[in-house]
Amino acid sequence: MDAKKGVTTKILIWMCAGLILGSLINAVASDVAFIQDYLVNGLFHVLGALFISLLKMLVVPLVTFSLICGVCGLGDINKLGRVGLKAFLLFLLTTALAITLAITVASIVGPGQGFELSESSASNFTAPVAPPLTQVIIDLVPSNPIAAYANGNMLQIIFFTILFAVCILMVGEKARPIAEAAERLNEVMMQVVTVVMHIAPYGVFALMAKTFSLQGLGLILPMISYFAVVAIVLLLHATGTLMILFKLFSKLDPLVFLRKMRTAQIFAFSTSSSNATIPVTLRSVEKRLGVDNSTASFVVPFGATINMDGTAIMQGVATVFIANVYGIDLGITGYLTVIGMAVLASIGTAGVPGVGLIMLAMVLNQVGLPVEGIALIMGVDRLLDMMRTAVNVTGDAAITTIVAKSENSISVETFNDPTAGHVEEVHLPHLHKNDSAT
Repeated sequence: MDAKKGVTTKILIWMCAGLILGSLINAVASDVAFIQDYLVNGLFHVLGALFISLLKMLVVPLVTFSLICGVCGLGDINKLGRVGLKAFLLFLLTTALAITLAITVASIVGPGQGFELSESSASNFTAPVAPPLTQVIIDLVPSNPIAAYANGNMLQIIFFTILFAVCILMVGEKARPIAEAAERLNEVMMQVVTVVMHIAPYGVFALMAKTFSLQGLGLILPMISYFAVVAIVLLLHATGTLMILFKLFSKLDPLVFLRKMRTAQIFAFSTSSSNATIPVTLRSVEKRLGVDNSTASFVVPFGATINMDGTAIMQGVATVFIANVYGIDLGITGYLTVIGMAVLASIGTAGVPGVGLIMLAMVLNQVGLPVEGIALIMGVDRLLDMMRTAVNVTGDAAITTIVAKSENSISVETFNDPTAGHVEEVHLPHLHKNDSAT
């Protein structure tokens, strides 16, 4: 019990230490070459990059083995389709609710009113081009599975692995050794996640220290109204909207859920990547919340790829903010268009790099707002991205638990057990000479 408390508390302490140190460096030593070269772009950069690489290293093998175990554990193709459809519809619902909440709060608060627009502030932004929906659909199927694995293309990996696992079921007894091997490999990968979690506090410290050394809290001040509204709506969605849905559909205690998801949320906040956080999210959902691998292994990676609650909130507030800055009245029709576009874009741009900006550019184009306005919010976007990712991961886990409860594939005893899934101290086994003889 103390071990788990130790890991989560350590991560929180080191994260705050990184935030404070980074902000201090930004305030008093931003032009000291030695500190910038050897500390910020040296030590912090190297440790942070190593930590992100460690997490990303786990994603593809863990998702592959876990998904094979999950599909083989279901043993029923119909159930797989049912789980997928429920998850998909719930993800769309939470995205629609997220952006509706964002537009409502932003319309009441009115961020961007009276904002002084300088000539240079909105001139240096080129909107990334979104791929057509037809291409996104074609790209679901990997023409080369090895390339999909090498590039970490999650939707293609999920498609190929599910197809492969379904065929293991179809072959039957002859393919059983493959399923059993995947189970053993999955156990090993979960242990690797546990090992990585023990060095996480130092990686989180380095990431936070570097981010705040470069960004600084002072960057928020000119954009305080926009930043505050996005932060408040993200908090309202994570602790309000999602938890009401969670209680309504799963009948489980939202406070227990939030307490047990804290480690995954911290990981998501420090890495700003739902995909990089998949190993920790999977571990929390299975070991801490008691969700069966057959559901978790499918819904968590799927959610990390298409669940865009945090991004949708940013788009809603950014649209209102940019409309206010440029003095354009969108009206109720414009806002309804934004809601519809954000929900569709969250499917259409799933898995595309730089997805947040692509989606926002599409939304602004659709309602006739100047796309150059995105340049105004770029400065604080890195800090908000950290919060968005924590909200996305919370949504992934909440929907996974709801779907598991509806499929009766969750251990309520494990969910309610405060000690379930604690990270134990890592002890390497000692091999004595007479061990091999026994």
